Amino acid sequence: MKKISICVIGSGSLATSLAKILAHNAVLLPHVEDRVNIFVYDELYNDVPLGDIINSRHVNEKYLPMIELPENLVACIDMVETAKLADVIVFAIPRHCILVTCNILMGKIKPNAMAISVIEGFSLKENGEIQLISQEIVKSLKIPCGVLMSVNLANEVALDRYCEATLGCRDLKNIKLYKDLFSAPKFRLTVIDDVECVEVCGFLKHMIAFASGLLDGLETNENTKSACLRFGLIEMIRFIDVFYPGCKLSTFFESCGIADVMTVCRSSRNRRLGEIVVKTGHTVVHLEKQLMGGEMILGTMTVKAVNYLIQQKGLQNKFPLFSTLYNICENKSKPEDLLNSIISNPNIIYHPTKLRPL
Repeated sequence: MKKISICVIGSGSLATSLAKILAHNAVLLPHVEDRVNIFVYDELYNDVPLGDIINSRHVNEKYLPMIELPENLVACIDMVETAKLADVIVFAIPRHCILVTCNILMGKIKPNAMAISVIEGFSLKENGEIQLISQEIVKSLKIPCGVLMSVNLANEVALDRYCEATLGCRDLKNIKLYKDLFSAPKFRLTVIDDVECVEVCGFLKHMIAFASGLLDGLETNENTKSACLRFGLIEMIRFIDVFYPGCKLSTFFESCGIADVMTVCRSSRNRRLGEIVVKTGHTVVHLEKQLMGGEMILGTMTVKAVNYLIQQKGLQNKFPLFSTLYNICENKSKPEDLLNSIISNPNIIYHPTKLRPL
């Protein structure tokens, strides 16, 4: 039987951390090729090509220094050469690079290849609606695409600290393959078929992280932050219930759901941005220009995209927390209004109508 070949597109900290697991498992699995390719941009680090550093020293000194990489992980600077023979292609690149990447690979990969996206975020259609990254990959490359979420802290994965992740894929016959490829003694992987919910949770959580940062800046008590998290989760469930009907309520109890929200609310740049907004008094737009080089970070980008959809359906009163965050981002409300929104939030238990029950 022909062995399965794996590659990773991307060489950042998350891409390298996952590639380390994949390369380690590839040697142990008789049905998988030992060699795992990782695409590395043709860039220099300390005047030496980064790909050469990875292949000779077996360490990604720019993005994941001090972590030894398996010798069967091979860096390539030609994207097509990296992926053309792969049966499983893992995409771990910035979200704004996905269209260019797909255009490069279009018609150059195996027609029966499978993709896994670990990219958090989305693109926007011309009408302002959200286009999921997995949908972009399927549309462009004509191959199935699963989604792996909740790997937020790449360094913890690389350092072999306990981590969890959720992989959504529609074809459950691949469950064993994906578990074999991605699992490690301290990296627990759960595979489910609720792809859209896994992916949408992957960006909605950053709105809650931004809100958590605002409350940290306001120096609110722990109960207030817990209430924000609870209301945020309710609105996440409601949003997916309205805009992605057919998803499963049980998915929110996987690592990509509640656990992931808790993680980013403690440690993420979306949380830090919220805190800085309060402490400096600057607007979100000003801070994104000053601190992010003009890049809109995922939390505030999601706030605007989500509220566009909410406003299109006239559902602002059903999403008081999301609406308040939007007004803060647009400089129409002050951060203190978030606290008022939490205090005045209707005390209603939400019963999803279009999500599949537990």
